[in-house]
Amino acid sequence: MKYCSNCGHALEFKIPAGDNRLRGVCQQCDFIHYVNPKIVAGTIPIWGDSVLLCKRAIEPRKGYWTLPAGFMEMQETASEAAMRETWEEAEARVAIKNLYSMISVPHIGQVHIFFMAELVEENFGVGEESLETKLFAEREIPWDEIAFPTVLKTLRLFFADRKEGTFQMHIHDIIYDKQKY
Repeated sequence: MKYCSNCGHALEFKIPAGDNRLRGVCQQCDFIHYVNPKIVAGTIPIWGDSVLLCKRAIEPRKGYWTLPAGFMEMQETASEAAMRETWEEAEARVAIKNLYSMISVPHIGQVHIFFMAELVEENFGVGEESLETKLFAEREIPWDEIAFPTVLKTLRLFFADRKEGTFQMHIHDIIYDKQKY
């Protein structure tokens, strides 16, 4: 961001009084521009012993499998976003059960939240952002073809909890190690 969305003048990047982070501050109207993380909301759609996954038709990670999820929209609750994304990507209707995982990904400015959800019926399809959708038992999941670390972490936690017979809320962080890349 180079210009103020309030008045159109150039921004200066500095730490405003009373703050502790570098912000874009308008040199004309003094408006402070805050850039905050985006929320990705999705579901773990369950049917019996299987989980519904979507093969991505779009970048990033086109051709890889994921849980149905996407960015929240304004005027939408987290659970509404998760249900909408499940419909858009898998043409599946779900009943939300509970919040299952919240994973912060600070290096890309995102927080991914996944709700446990039951498919209302076994009907599902292929939305515009998917190449394919399929129900997978744990042993059938293409683990090496999972699109995102947050989805991989959530699926592993889900199946581990299912083996234990107790489901809990999971909070994790995925920290990018610059030295590895």
